[in-house]
Amino acid sequence: METPVFGLFEKAVDPYPEAPPPIPPRGFFAFLWAGTAGLRPFIFGMTLLTATIGAFEALLFAMLGKVVDWLAAVEPAQLWASEGSKLMLLAAIVVGSIALVAVQTMIKHQTLAGNFPMRLRWNFHRLMLGQSMGFYQDEFAGRVAAKVMQTALAVRDTCLIMTDIMVFVTIYFVTLVVVVGSFDTWMLVPMLGWLLCYVTALRFFVPRLSRVSRAQADARSLMTGRITDAYTNIATVKLFSHAGREAGYARSAMQEFIQTVHAQMRLVSGIEVVNHTLSMGLILSTAGTALWLWTQGEVGVGAVAAATAMALRLNGMSHWVMWELASLFEHVGTVQDGINTLARPHLVVDRPQAPALKVSRGEIRFEGVSFAYGAKGPQARQVIDGLSLVIRPGEKIGVVGRSGAGKSTIVNLLLRFYDVERGRILIDGQDIAAVAQDSLRAHIGMVTQDTSLLHRSVRDNILYGRPEASDEDMIAAARRAEAHDFIQTLSDPHGRCGYDAHVGERGVKLSGGQRQRIAIARVMLKDAPILLLDEATSALDSEVEAAIQASLYRLMEGKTVVAIAHRLSTIAAMDRLIVLDKGRIVEEGDHRSLLAQGGLYARLWAHQSGGFLGEEADESGEGTANVEPESSFAESTHRTLPSPTVADKPVTSV
Repeated sequence: METPVFGLFEKAVDPYPEAPPPIPPRGFFAFLWAGTAGLRPFIFGMTLLTATIGAFEALLFAMLGKVVDWLAAVEPAQLWASEGSKLMLLAAIVVGSIALVAVQTMIKHQTLAGNFPMRLRWNFHRLMLGQSMGFYQDEFAGRVAAKVMQTALAVRDTCLIMTDIMVFVTIYFVTLVVVVGSFDTWMLVPMLGWLLCYVTALRFFVPRLSRVSRAQADARSLMTGRITDAYTNIATVKLFSHAGREAGYARSAMQEFIQTVHAQMRLVSGIEVVNHTLSMGLILSTAGTALWLWTQGEVGVGAVAAATAMALRLNGMSHWVMWELASLFEHVGTVQDGINTLARPHLVVDRPQAPALKVSRGEIRFEGVSFAYGAKGPQARQVIDGLSLVIRPGEKIGVVGRSGAGKSTIVNLLLRFYDVERGRILIDGQDIAAVAQDSLRAHIGMVTQDTSLLHRSVRDNILYGRPEASDEDMIAAARRAEAHDFIQTLSDPHGRCGYDAHVGERGVKLSGGQRQRIAIARVMLKDAPILLLDEATSALDSEVEAAIQASLYRLMEGKTVVAIAHRLSTIAAMDRLIVLDKGRIVEEGDHRSLLAQGGLYARLWAHQSGGFLGEEADESGEGTANVEPESSFAESTHRTLPSPTVADKPVTSV
């Protein structure tokens, strides 16, 4: 049901504010307060109306007592003549309360119930998108997603319970005490006694519920993370026939979770028994006290009726309050668990007012760069150790080395996925740590070995490189990447075909070669001045690789290129090869000169051209005679590459 009134309240809050969200504080109440930004006037208004409604509902019992007294003292025929005006006033007050309740519920359900958690999800999601690559290497993607979703709801429910339900109950009870005390002071004794016992029960149960709920929230996110991890890596699970193992892995998390549920439910059962006992005691003691005072002539029939009705109402309300408190502390536990992830500071951040990177030439400089993953300090193993390197504008370099030599780390640092520990990296004289990250990556295109596509259409995946591009530009990029023909044959279970077909999670519906060609088309469409290739053709068969090689060379024209490859024949034709070992440059030059040196590059080349991959040639360089077939390929491909824009002499220092 849509009405202008509902729409007015629903649009009162923007669930998607444009301003970038700050990192929230780690303190519980400070985190809640930060989460209410932009909503506080509505929360305050709802709280004020709730307090008014709570007082009104309690006063209804006083009105009931008055009516009963009038009925006892006035003849039926004289009721309207003597008390008619008062009855009309009471009726007007009751009818007027409808407006209060309407406005309060509109604010609560139309303005806050949906917009509040959605606004938090929007901000939390943007915070998580800004986290570094290191953050995601230590977290389950499913666990992070679960915390974004459930913490947003928990913050909303915590705030609403405290500002709506708890305020209502507090004001209601205070008003009840005032009303009952106006009948006779002795009638306060049963209610105050009940309140003392009730608070004692809360002090016993609530801290225990809080501890169990915190453990439950963490166990729930761990369980969700393990289940999601299995789905994300379903191909690996099936490849190794480990469905049973994964079920057992998830079961251990489920068992940990269900233990917290059992502990929580034991407390809930205890609460129910204690609460019902206290409620029955309240009803009996209140009714008994009221009847005793009536027999003494201290109170009228109306007071007996009102007090007994109040006790009955508190009976129902006490159950409700207990459950709301149990829910509250479950939400508190969820929020406290979420704070550990969502309030974690970003490790790679832009400087205040960081300018956009401007690339006019494409020169890259590494100046004394050192970096280590994980632990810092003198015991940390440096992955990159004092690296200095100049890549000239338009130069195509290949980075070679054993596994763990630091090849991919150079790419990660150039993309500023991590900040360097010492030294700096410059692009056209601009320190990449001083420019906006988005502008840096906008000027860099990259094709990786492990190509992951978004669970969207082929069109969306290719246009990710340049969203504003036309369909003609997109198709042209797909043709250059040798992808257009196979894209035309694609379809999905929803009847979408060609460029509109969805590729599945991480592109699982496509072959490795098809995913790689779509990724190459995406980078071709982006057309950035700096190009990074990390095993860009590793997923392609020989026939397709040969077909696309020319397209890659066209993509390289006019760009500064850094290519990483374990299959050395794919980069042997580069202008310059950089050989890394333990984070340092140990050799550099072109393919022929490095073979002539008989060093690490020559040994790696010998492994791939004549020996087994795991074989280690002797230090003298023996085995390099087996290089003719691939050397000939390198010579032939070298002629297809564009020349550097400046002199051929390498410019580098170690």
